[in-house]
Amino acid sequence: MYVDQNWTAVTGEELAGFLDQINPVGGKHKVSPQSTQVHWRTLPFYESVALIRVKDPAWTPKELTLYYLTDQGNLYWLNGTSPPIHEVNQKAPIKITEDNVLEYLRFFCFFVRGEEGPFLIAENMSDPYMPKNMDDKTRSVIEGTVRPATYEGRNEKGFYLCDAVVFYSNALFIANFAVQPGGMIEMIDDEPIAADLPAKVNAPVS
Repeated sequence: MYVDQNWTAVTGEELAGFLDQINPVGGKHKVSPQSTQVHWRTLPFYESVALIRVKDPAWTPKELTLYYLTDQGNLYWLNGTSPPIHEVNQKAPIKITEDNVLEYLRFFCFFVRGEEGPFLIAENMSDPYMPKNMDDKTRSVIEGTVRPATYEGRNEKGFYLCDAVVFYSNALFIANFAVQPGGMIEMIDDEPIAADLPAKVNAPVS
């Protein structure tokens, strides 16, 4: 989701100006117009907020990708915690619908992390965040488990109910989520499917 579609490159003066604002990221990741690539895209659940992606081949680990939300010139670094997202949800404000709730679920679970990394909504093997270099047995277990996330309607409180397969650390489980109109997400239930896999999601954001 955050790799392939709908990204627009930031170049020239815009690129230099943006990098000046964030350098060095978190006090440790240096950026420069010569090597840092910046792209942006819209998100369907916000009217005027864009997602910005920042990558630099010089960083370690090389998988590191930094992301920001930008709202009327204010930048919010998506550093794996929930406060930046909740702040933007309140200010923007967020507009969740039946059509975009799954996209929001993917976004939230990727950027609000546990100790072991993202809660990747695992829908198909071509997802760029799926672990690479798996043995055949692991691949067939994962292939047999992943499936598209589904929207299951709303409950009596007006929360959007969703089901998804989640890849967290080195385990897969089926989870039921309740997504509130204001953007809070609760995992109501989860059922392990495969644990202790010799592969895990590696997608650092901070």
